[in-house]
Amino acid sequence: MSDRVEYDVLLVGGSPSNLILAHRLVDLAIESGTAFTFGILEKGKEFGAHIVSGAVSNPRVLKKVFPNLEQSDFPLEGICRDSHFSVLGARNVWHVPRPLMPDGVKKEGYYILTLSEVVKWLAEKLEEKVSAAENIHGDLFPAFAAHAVVYEGDTVTGVQVVEQSTGSPDEDNIYGRVVCFGDKGFVSRDLISRFNLRENPQKWSVGVKEVWELAEGKSFEGQVWHTMGYPLVDGTFGGGFIYGMKGNKLTVGLIASLDSPNPNLNPQEKLQDLKKHPWLQGMLKGGKLLKYGAALLPEGGYYSLPKQFQVDGALILGDALGVLDVSCLSGVDKSMETGYIAAQVIHDVLKSGGDFTQAALAPYQQQVMDGFIGQELKKGRYFRHAWEENPRLLNIYLPEVLQGIDSSSPYAGLISVGLKNNPITAITDALRLKGFIEGTTDIGRLAYKPDYQHIIPNYKPASLTPPKYDDATLVSRPDAVFYADPKYHEGNLHIDEFNADVCVKCISSYEALQKTTPCVSDCTAEVHRVDDLAGVRKHGMSLENCIQCRTCEIVCPEVNLKVRAAEQGSGPDFLGL
Repeated sequence: MSDRVEYDVLLVGGSPSNLILAHRLVDLAIESGTAFTFGILEKGKEFGAHIVSGAVSNPRVLKKVFPNLEQSDFPLEGICRDSHFSVLGARNVWHVPRPLMPDGVKKEGYYILTLSEVVKWLAEKLEEKVSAAENIHGDLFPAFAAHAVVYEGDTVTGVQVVEQSTGSPDEDNIYGRVVCFGDKGFVSRDLISRFNLRENPQKWSVGVKEVWELAEGKSFEGQVWHTMGYPLVDGTFGGGFIYGMKGNKLTVGLIASLDSPNPNLNPQEKLQDLKKHPWLQGMLKGGKLLKYGAALLPEGGYYSLPKQFQVDGALILGDALGVLDVSCLSGVDKSMETGYIAAQVIHDVLKSGGDFTQAALAPYQQQVMDGFIGQELKKGRYFRHAWEENPRLLNIYLPEVLQGIDSSSPYAGLISVGLKNNPITAITDALRLKGFIEGTTDIGRLAYKPDYQHIIPNYKPASLTPPKYDDATLVSRPDAVFYADPKYHEGNLHIDEFNADVCVKCISSYEALQKTTPCVSDCTAEVHRVDDLAGVRKHGMSLENCIQCRTCEIVCPEVNLKVRAAEQGSGPDFLGL
């Protein structure tokens, strides 16, 4: 008797993309009477446990799958009534007038979501739906990580679910006629690398997020703010987000690009700096921190998309594909749409009794690019590049605007940009930025380099000092780990250091510049450290603190680290975040 476990459809990652795929596929199969089996693997201890997003999302895909969504028990935190774009100096704030706001931050009518709870709800509803369908068998496996892709020749046939193999392949692997990768790179990066699918590397940012219970009587439900400026005044692209939720809760977060020149970015500390701002202090004072977490965001967009979204036996979806559109802060709905489209393509193959070849799956890529995903990504294709190509925008113009906000008015800051710089250059820069943001300027295909190659080891960032703040609103990085609640089984060694001597040299070179290494500084938890062992400065790790964000891997200047999926449901607990 064979121990082989095989499904028609195997979904890797309990992501919004994969769960929408499963829901839509089940609906189609119920309607057509097509019989099939599926399995979903989720590395967190339960569905949603490794999901972080401060999502204010267009509900267009959710409403297609669940037409009666607002009359259901869907975990909605609120609907955006008022959205704001706010530029922060160190002391004052400029709430940009609506006519001057970028269209991408206008979110009225969008859903305010705790995405971890949405994913948990989607998994629960899927189990209910499948249990009532006689022609469908589905298994949802929380605490079940995929560790490697399984191939037969160049065809994907499954994934390895036992990291350290001691038995036969059929005991170590789960197979699928088609395998759908909706993970954030833990497994899909190897598939993309094997077939050389991504001609441009992905560009990453890291998002750090806290959820607060506000003091009694305070509520900002339905209010949404996106911010720029303080505390990111070091040439780093990014900004803050504040979302008012039901039950007097508030989401406060910061997104920082990992192509920053600053080798000691420290995103968790930057989030604390954001909270020092008097405007945020007024919101948070008297409140209580509930949850903390962090996750990567794929921001390369249009020019970081793989040249193929499918290979024989496999599809790439959601964050694995990289469909986040940073120009309009739209990722969740686009990830869900990839699942919605994939479901129809998979159903057509199942119904015809055919094989899941690359050719049979090719309509998936065509439909993704012809629909709103491809159209919106193309429009925003130069958004990140606009800030990268012109250092004056973040290093000169923005600080001058912030000084104006703090000293007199934002308009004085804008005038100062023209007076202190060549006015023609400033106007030309402004028009070029506008053309890139609106997608009307075309300079052809972009070529990216990996994020770590943007680091300048001796970089001296500018800084702004905030006025007095309440220490009770801040949390140190070691203490933040408590609010992410990571738990690991003994022996869960999930970060590879390839060569210890390389780390020794890296530490030495950065400490000679009075800096720490990027892996230590930019860790969003308290994992990486420098140990003094018999007079030698060596890299050490406290793996029990890891929250599985992979930032260290992205910023390592020596490409000497790799974060693997935690085993047996280990890792953080982000439910409620």
